Amino acid sequence: MGCMMKQGGGLYSRVRVGAILLAAGEGKRMGGVPKALIELQGVPLINRQMIALSGAGVDEVVVVTGYYHELVEPMVEQFPVRVVRNLHPADGQASSVRMGLEALGGNFDAVIMALCDQPLINAEDITQLIAAFKKRQSGEILMPMVDGQRGNPIVLSGVAINQILASGQNMVCRKFMDEHPEVVNVFHTDNEHFILDVDSLEDLDVFQAKTGWSLTVPKASNEAAITQPESEPAYLSLQKLRP
Repeated sequence: MGCMMKQGGGLYSRVRVGAILLAAGEGKRMGGVPKALIELQGVPLINRQMIALSGAGVDEVVVVTGYYHELVEPMVEQFPVRVVRNLHPADGQASSVRMGLEALGGNFDAVIMALCDQPLINAEDITQLIAAFKKRQSGEILMPMVDGQRGNPIVLSGVAINQILASGQNMVCRKFMDEHPEVVNVFHTDNEHFILDVDSLEDLDVFQAKTGWSLTVPKASNEAAITQPESEPAYLSLQKLRP
């Protein structure tokens, strides 16, 4: 007996996928350098993330910058993305997450929350997450887990996004998941790409020991500080290249 195919010609219905790429951090534990600009084999990590999301067929991407915006934003000009600058990145990751969600809008079935400090994430990994999200039987957030360790990126449904936005200015995804474990669908996998990140200088050595590859760290910058009057808007939308 042949398979019944849903609209779109596949076993699962077509989902519209958006992504938020967080690149607003100060990088204190990395010696005061933008993690987005760390290079693997000559390619900045932020570019690797953009290539992965694009290769997986993600429909629209919002990049949130903050500290080091003058260095980070030129790196994504070649991609059809929207860049949103957090003028108050010291308010924490919650502010960047909220700005990214608000800028992306609600016309997506799934939203990938991606980080710039995962060197090995590729298009195949993102495709794997999207497929697992489609196949899930319950839950509004898909979280990869490798050998009991939480991984990233995570994938959120529109329901989860609305709940996070309604939970207050200081709500971040991890806190929301901890407070609402019933909405989390754990995707068990042996793919270590989801748990390898470089948050500190010490992580660079760990990464090289595990993979055999070395990462190139840019010199510390004096462009980290961003001060804006309180009357300024919380964020600045720089470009929307996709109509």
